[in-house]
Amino acid sequence: MVNLEWYRTFKEIYENGTLTKASVALYASQPGVSVHLNALEAYVGKKLFERTSRKMIPTEDGKFLYEYIIDSLNKLEIAEQHFKKTTQEKNPSLNIGMCSEMFQLIIEPEIPNLNFDLVARFGAHTDLIKDLNNGILDLVITPNKQNEKRSLVEYLPFSKERIVLIAGNKTNTDDIQSLINANQFDELEEELLKNVWYSSSNEMEHFRRFWFENFNKKPAFKPNYILPNITSIIRCLNNGKGLALVPDFLCQEEIRRNEIELVWNGKVKTENTLYFASRTDLKYKKELDTIQNVFKSKMKSMS
Repeated sequence: MVNLEWYRTFKEIYENGTLTKASVALYASQPGVSVHLNALEAYVGKKLFERTSRKMIPTEDGKFLYEYIIDSLNKLEIAEQHFKKTTQEKNPSLNIGMCSEMFQLIIEPEIPNLNFDLVARFGAHTDLIKDLNNGILDLVITPNKQNEKRSLVEYLPFSKERIVLIAGNKTNTDDIQSLINANQFDELEEELLKNVWYSSSNEMEHFRRFWFENFNKKPAFKPNYILPNITSIIRCLNNGKGLALVPDFLCQEEIRRNEIELVWNGKVKTENTLYFASRTDLKYKKELDTIQNVFKSKMKSMS
């Protein structure tokens, strides 16, 4: 009989596109993920993915298998979460989703002080909201408010993030600052294009929006380096060269330490409202309040 974990692994590879991302979602090693996939392909006798250097592309057999099992797997995950909630009365558990940078900055330092269990999941906001609607997650931190009829999810605004232009402290920004001070924005755009740019796959929407709101056009170039997350960008810029557009609260500490430079807030504020998205049928309200209060307190201290 086929191992259920093989199907779970197949699902994560299919939805995330790479073995690395699937291993992160599963809290497993990449070699372990490969072993599960190879075992499943041997069991079904069909190739489920085309391996490329950048992505795992599902074959027609892979697409067919995914459509055949996905509903059952989602139901099993929902049943698993509800089972945990009803049997672990003495030790409440909260399942939360957000970007990895926000977790590391806000929640990670507070984990030793929590008196309940916590399961954190990272991923795209649309995927996290889907898991919230399916009952797999209890709380999602998101800048995207979705209006869905008959949904058990409610959205509570609690803070804002502003997208700002930063540079590694070895970047020569004299000409950029002169053009900003002179309000010469056409020339500023040309000067910015001369630099090396960093971005992340989940922040490209913010990148395009900042550019449009400040230069009245879509960016006519692609960043040189598109990294997994904002933390990677900031590490690359630390004591280095290059430019990036990032949420302000994620880089404040590095700016204070002069490891990176805050170059420009933009002539127009490019802001996102951050929401607590939570289920109205959540059992552990007290634990939810604890997490929300941590966010409110830390975001307030950063503003």
